[in-house]
Amino acid sequence: MIMISALAEPVAAISSTEQATTILDLLMKGGIIMIPIVLLSIISFYIFIERIVYIRRSASIQQGLVTAISNEVQNGNPKNALLHARNNQSAIGRILESGIEKLGKPQGEVERNIETTTNLEITKMEKNTGYLGIIASVAPMLGFIGTIAGVIKIFYNISLADNISIGIIAGGLYQKMICSGAGLIVGVLAYAAYHYIQMRIDRYLIKLQESLIQFLKVL
Repeated sequence: MIMISALAEPVAAISSTEQATTILDLLMKGGIIMIPIVLLSIISFYIFIERIVYIRRSASIQQGLVTAISNEVQNGNPKNALLHARNNQSAIGRILESGIEKLGKPQGEVERNIETTTNLEITKMEKNTGYLGIIASVAPMLGFIGTIAGVIKIFYNISLADNISIGIIAGGLYQKMICSGAGLIVGVLAYAAYHYIQMRIDRYLIKLQESLIQFLKVL
């Protein structure tokens, strides 16, 4: 059994290496158009992960935070309320801080300051997500360009050989299908990532509004 497992490990390693080589060779057959498509896939993946991490950190609403701040305001301790808000590193902490700083001024001014800060925090969460929308549109177009290039390659090779054969057509078909498939996959993933991030932000905005209504009732 030990000998079999010892032999199986290098075989598995060789198999995985060959598989990676095969995928790489397949992508390379897509031609030069594959370079921007692969770059767009890397960019979209980076933006998605970076935004999810930022949103998860900023969009958390600590349980009891709004209640604690509201109680401090009701008890006439705005400094303690401000301290609670500043110690919280999430978006709601910064939003409540902007409202507490305006305590004593007209209610409309307090609400406007909270609204401005809320819009700013949401804008920060949406930062760079527009690029995902662009990639979702551009990647399939690049795949289409690769398809056209593949068709041109087929007819060019036919004109040179002056005959039609599977070997001549195969190269252009590889480029055509690989570029189309890669462009569509990257475009669909970027589209899904963009809307998933927007869904997370919308979900947080609903919870945020509920918390702010609770705070504004105290004022």
